Amino acid sequence: MDEVMDSQRSVTTEVEPEDLKNDVPKTNFTDGKDELFCEPEKYDTTKDCVLTVNTQDDAASQKSMDCGSAGGLDESVPAGNRSDTAQTHCSNGQKSKRPSSPGPHPVKTTCVAAHAPNPKLTLCLSNSPRKGISTPSDVEMLSPDSTIFKTMLVNNSADKNHGGSACAEDSGLVKAQVMESQQFVKDSDSGCLAKDRVHLVAMGADDAETAECSGSSHMSQDLIGSQSGAIFESVSYALHNMDRGWLGTPIDELNRMPQCAPPLSHLKVVPNHTVTVRTDLLREGAAPVSYPSKFKDAWDDVSVKMPCSEKNLFPMETEDGGGVQSRWELIHTALQGGFKSSLDVTDAILKYNTAYAKKWDFTALNLLCTEYLEHCEVQHLFEVILPAMVDLALSAPRLCTMPIPLLKSRMNHSLTLSQEQIACLLANAFFCTFPRRNSRKSEYCNYPEINFYRLFEGSSPRKIEKLKTLLCYFRRVTQTKPKGLVTFTRQTLNNPPNWESSQTQLTRLHITCDGTIEDDGYGMLQVDFANRLVGGGVTGHGLVQEEIRFLINPELIVSRLFTEALEYNECLIITGTEQYSKYSGYAESYKWEEGYKDETPRDDWQRRCTEIVAIDALRYRHFLEQFLPEKMIRELNKAYCGFFRSNTNSKHLSAVATGNWGCGAFGGDTRLKALIQLMAAAEAGRDVAYFTFGDAQLMRDVHEIHTFLTKRHVTVG
Repeated sequence: MDEVMDSQRSVTTEVEPEDLKNDVPKTNFTDGKDELFCEPEKYDTTKDCVLTVNTQDDAASQKSMDCGSAGGLDESVPAGNRSDTAQTHCSNGQKSKRPSSPGPHPVKTTCVAAHAPNPKLTLCLSNSPRKGISTPSDVEMLSPDSTIFKTMLVNNSADKNHGGSACAEDSGLVKAQVMESQQFVKDSDSGCLAKDRVHLVAMGADDAETAECSGSSHMSQDLIGSQSGAIFESVSYALHNMDRGWLGTPIDELNRMPQCAPPLSHLKVVPNHTVTVRTDLLREGAAPVSYPSKFKDAWDDVSVKMPCSEKNLFPMETEDGGGVQSRWELIHTALQGGFKSSLDVTDAILKYNTAYAKKWDFTALNLLCTEYLEHCEVQHLFEVILPAMVDLALSAPRLCTMPIPLLKSRMNHSLTLSQEQIACLLANAFFCTFPRRNSRKSEYCNYPEINFYRLFEGSSPRKIEKLKTLLCYFRRVTQTKPKGLVTFTRQTLNNPPNWESSQTQLTRLHITCDGTIEDDGYGMLQVDFANRLVGGGVTGHGLVQEEIRFLINPELIVSRLFTEALEYNECLIITGTEQYSKYSGYAESYKWEEGYKDETPRDDWQRRCTEIVAIDALRYRHFLEQFLPEKMIRELNKAYCGFFRSNTNSKHLSAVATGNWGCGAFGGDTRLKALIQLMAAAEAGRDVAYFTFGDAQLMRDVHEIHTFLTKRHVTVG
C-alpha cells in the first residue's frame, strides 16, 4: 500500500472532472504540434515538446495544487485583461457577476436601505460610476436577525484557465461589515431611519464617498454625513478585499535566490559533505567529471548497494546443483537484447528479478504503449528513447564511481551528485536493477521504494500520466546531457528554540489565492509537504502535492535511493533540481501537458537556484489533538528544522514559499498550520509567501491574523 502524502488542500469547492472514466486521451499528432516522442525537441523559453490530448476531460478538470499547479496568474497582467468573473448567489435568487481577479475594477455602487423594526441592508452592485441605485432587483443582505442572513453565503465559481486558479469567494467578511454597519445605522437616529432611506454611494476604493439622508430630520447633515461615511468605508473596504487575489507585502519585495545569497565558497569535500565529481574541473556549461576515475565498490551498511557491484550475485542452477553468477552481467545481457514491444521490456526486467515473475504487473506500461501513444511515438520510444535509457543505465560503473552514502537518521550530511549521475541512477530505477530494494523485509525496510515496478502495475490513468511525465524527462536527458549539480542535505535539529520565551516578532507575509509554489515561489525556499518516506507514493498510486513535484522535477526521486525515513526533528533539503514538465490537474485529474525548459539561473556550484525542503507533518486521527501543546511544539520544531540555516544572516535567506502543509488527508487545521509556519519562519529569520490554492477566505483570515499580531507587536513566544 502506498505511503501517500496527504493532499494538503483546503478549498471551499472541490472540482471533479466531468468524466471519471478509466481512460486517458490518446495523443493527436495531426495538428502540427510537437509530440511526446515523435519529433526532435524544439525549444522556446517555456516548452520542449507537446502532447495534445482530448479537451473533453481537460476542460472540466481543475488544477488544485499545493505546490502547486503549473501556471499561476501573472500579477503584472492588468485586471482589465482578465475576463474571469465569479458568480455570486444572492438572497433574492438572482446572480450578480463581478470580476474575480485582483486589482482595480469598474466602480460598484452600494446602497444601504434601513427600515424599522427589522432593517435590511441593500447592496446595489452597479457598474455606473457615482450613481446610486435602489431597486427591488438589488442584491439584498438581510438583517443579522434574519434566518436567511445567517445561512446565506456567497459561493464561488473557480473558473481556471491556463493553470491559474480563481479564488474561492464567500461573504464572511462582508457579512461582518454589514452587521456592524446596520448596528451603527440603528443607533444613530431612529427618527430619520424610520422614515427615510440612507443612500451610500460607493465609487471604488480610492474614490470619494458620499452619503445623504432625505426627508425630515432633526439631526444635522454633518453628523449624518460622518456616520454614513464611516458605514460606507467599512462596507467598501470589505468589497474591495473580496476582489483581491493577494494581501500583505507585494511578493516582489521578498527575498529570492540568487539575488539575496552571498557568494558561495569553492565547492570542496569535507567530512559531512560527499561530492562525487571533480570540483577542480567544475566549469559553467561543461559536464562535471566523475570522481574517482574508476569505480570503487562498496557493499556495506553505510552505502547504497549498486547494481554494478561485483558482490551483486544471482543464484543459478548448474550441473553441480547450484551456483551464482554476476547479476550485473545478467542485467547487461537482458537489457541489450533490444525492445520491440512492452512485453520485451517486461521479459528483460524479469530475467534478473525472477522471484517476482508472478507478482509484478506491467499492465500500465503495456496500456501506455498499445492504447495511449500514437504509432510514431511508440516507434520512437522503442527505437530511440529506451535504447538510450539502457545505455545510460549501463554506464553506472563509469559515471557513479564513488560509493553513495546513505543519509541515515540522526545524521547531518550532504551529498552532491551531477545531474548526469542522477539520470543514470534513475534509468536503473526504471529498469528495476537496484538489489535488495524490492522487499520490505530487507535492510532497506525503513527507506522508500526506488525501483519503478509499482509504477508499471494496474490500469489507472494516474499511472499512464506518470509514465508520460517521466518519459519526457528521460527523452530530454538522453538527448541532451545535463551539466549541473544537485545537493541533498539531511538536517537534524538538535537544539530547538524555547518557543514560550521567544521575543521574535513575525516577519512579512505575502498571501495569495492565485498561483503556485513552484511557479510564483521561484528563488524561494519551497516547501514539499512530505511523507516521512520522501516522495510518498510517487512510484506507486499517490498523486498529490509531493508526488507531483517529484514527477515534474524527477531528480528529486533519486533521494529515495539513499534517504532513510525522516525522524520528528529532521528534514531533507534539495538544491539544484530542474523542472522538465508542465502539468494540469491534481490527483485523478492530473495530466502531463508538455515539456518544460527550465531557465532558472545556476549558482557558483552549477546548481539551479531551486531549493526545496521536505518536511513531514503529523497525521491526526482526531481533529482536536493537533491543538495539544506537545503536538504544536512538534510541528513548530519540524517547520523550523526546515527553515533555519546555521550561521547565516537573515538578509541572505530567501522567503519561504509554502501553503496548506499537512491539511488534507493528514487532518491539519489550515489556520493553525499557517500560524505555525509563520512562527517558525519568523524564528528562522525568513519572510513568508503563502499560497492558499484558491481559498480566498483562508487568505483573508490568515492575513487578518498576521495583521492583528504584527500591529500589536506580539512576539512568537
